Amino acid sequence: MAAGTAGSGSAPSVTLDDVRRAQKTLTSVSRTTALEGSRHLSSLVGSPVLFKCENLQRTGSFKLRGAYARIAGLSAGERSRGVVAASAGNHAQGVALAASLLGVASTVFMPVGAPLPKVAATREYGARVRLHGQVVDETLHAAQVYAEETGAVFIHPFDHPDVVAGQGTVGLEIVEQCPEVRTIVVGVGGGGLAAGIAVAAKAVRPGVRVVGVQAEGAAAYPPSLAAGHPVALEQVSTMADGIKVGRPGGVPFALVEEYVDEVRTVSENDLSSALLLCLERAKLVVEPAGASPVAALLHDPRGFEGPVVAVLSGGNVDPLVLQRTLRHGMAAAGRYLSLRLRLTDRPGALAALLRELSEVDANVLDVGHTRTDPRLGLDEAEVEVHLETKGPEHCVDVASSLRAAGYRVVS
Repeated sequence: MAAGTAGSGSAPSVTLDDVRRAQKTLTSVSRTTALEGSRHLSSLVGSPVLFKCENLQRTGSFKLRGAYARIAGLSAGERSRGVVAASAGNHAQGVALAASLLGVASTVFMPVGAPLPKVAATREYGARVRLHGQVVDETLHAAQVYAEETGAVFIHPFDHPDVVAGQGTVGLEIVEQCPEVRTIVVGVGGGGLAAGIAVAAKAVRPGVRVVGVQAEGAAAYPPSLAAGHPVALEQVSTMADGIKVGRPGGVPFALVEEYVDEVRTVSENDLSSALLLCLERAKLVVEPAGASPVAALLHDPRGFEGPVVAVLSGGNVDPLVLQRTLRHGMAAAGRYLSLRLRLTDRPGALAALLRELSEVDANVLDVGHTRTDPRLGLDEAEVEVHLETKGPEHCVDVASSLRAAGYRVVS
């Protein structure tokens, strides 16, 4: 919905003045992260594309901004009771560091299966970590029960005006660093970051367009915007944990409805390809949620008016997830090839196949060799090879060369 039109009918709960106050509060606390240009994406889009590198923010994501603004706004009595939060990663670290900087005790509930590096980082930032539940909903409930029992103040990851105002400082920085910006593309989970950016950026640059991006398997905003109120998804599934939210927050929803121009969705293949691009071409480690704006640009490069700023919201990616995602991205880009071949079961046959693959410049990643299977003839063996290639055309060349050499490719 375009800015200035009637949304849910209620007045916006966050204003430019709120964001400017948050910016003063965050002075010397959060970093003014860099804008880095992307020549590759600029050539695809046809106008300048810049990355807002919140993956290089303290704690590795934008979450410190909102967490600090929220905790800094507590009264002395509230601070004395401590704060509690629930998160699988970025919000946990943001709350832990913000609370430590403000001298407030913090307890963070995290799922039992949370990545160990994120658990360790949250502890190192000063929080007492409690592992509870298998999914974030269970963890969230445990944190809320803890708040009720102890009096600790619950710090919501996105559904509070102070949190939204803190995240909105990203928008102020963007329009200050790139006054000519025409489109800001930002990932959307609960909506706090997109809402804050839209409020701030449109107040300063009314003509700027703000586009939100959600993963297809966790896209709660399109049906919510269609209904005119937050709608909960029955299930969510995406590699992008940072935007894996099943229901928009009430506070950010009203602002997204009022100020965000459009919400798009991207596939898991889009996310994988975007993460790979960030690593290979921009030399930036970005988590899948942080790469979602890049995914949207890759999916529809001519659908955005430039200059474009894509917000890389975080870089806290588990190494194992990064490995799987990069492989997925390479497969989506046609740079992996898996083949099953039948060959004569005789000494040297496998070595000959590997020599053939070497001659066509395919890098062998894995080989599986089956000699006893009722589907095979007495003199046959089946080999499954996983190859790294140079792209889709090279994949075709490899398969054609093997067939020309007499190999029977069965898949």
